[in-house]
Amino acid sequence: MKVDGACLCGNIKYEAEIDPDRVAICHCSDCQTNSGSAYGVVASITNGQFRLLTGALQEFEKTAESGRVRHLSFCPNCGTRIHACTKDDPSAFFGLRVGTIRQRAQLKPRLQVWCSSALPWVSDLSSIPRRDDQG
Repeated sequence: MKVDGACLCGNIKYEAEIDPDRVAICHCSDCQTNSGSAYGVVASITNGQFRLLTGALQEFEKTAESGRVRHLSFCPNCGTRIHACTKDDPSAFFGLRVGTIRQRAQLKPRLQVWCSSALPWVSDLSSIPRRDDQG
């Protein structure tokens, strides 16, 4: 599936080819910290088909819980995380942050990973009162 997206400030714009069947929720502690939330949601980029259209990404290198050295890319202006990959390993998971994809409403996660790190309350959000806006 061809997608396009951008960072929060619009400095970074990209297009990519993703596999909509490989959208996952990651509960690892790195994703929790890096997203500032309970988990990260990523889509698998197909065969490295990611093309930066505008801007220049900044990278941060992090050894993940798996032991792999991951390169986390983000906008140097607004800090929006764009993707993570393992350099020089085309077989490793190349994850594009779903929140940056314009077509994100079409990308329902199919899998959850690192569930041993999941926060205990994320499995039942239906019990938390809801509002349509900040109200």
